[in-house]
Amino acid sequence: MDICTQKRTRRSRRRKGIKKTLRGTPMRPRLAVFRSPRHIYVQVIDDLAGRTLAAASSLDADLAVKVGGNADAAVVVGRAVAERAIKAGVGQVVFDRGGYRYHGRIKALADAARAAGLSF
Repeated sequence: MDICTQKRTRRSRRRKGIKKTLRGTPMRPRLAVFRSPRHIYVQVIDDLAGRTLAAASSLDADLAVKVGGNADAAVVVGRAVAERAIKAGVGQVVFDRGGYRYHGRIKALADAARAAGLSF
């Protein structure tokens, strides 16, 4: 097994363990993060209704992110998703890091969302 397959397998195991305990409710939806090497994507999800309440990514044209795969882009995306979630009536969320380690882009995104008004 090559190193990329091992990394994907370890991440999927971590993600499965996280998903067992985290559930997004209407009062506290789930802030789900996905990062690819080039971009970062975030959704605020109500798992009971199966609806996405707010979303943002480094591909959004209105965010004007030049490079989507770095911590600066994560900060912009974190701020944007927090503003959109608050506009949708969401103040508290449960943070789902998606099996990624809490550092770098994931931490930058979380800190920016907290600074913009989301609490988790």
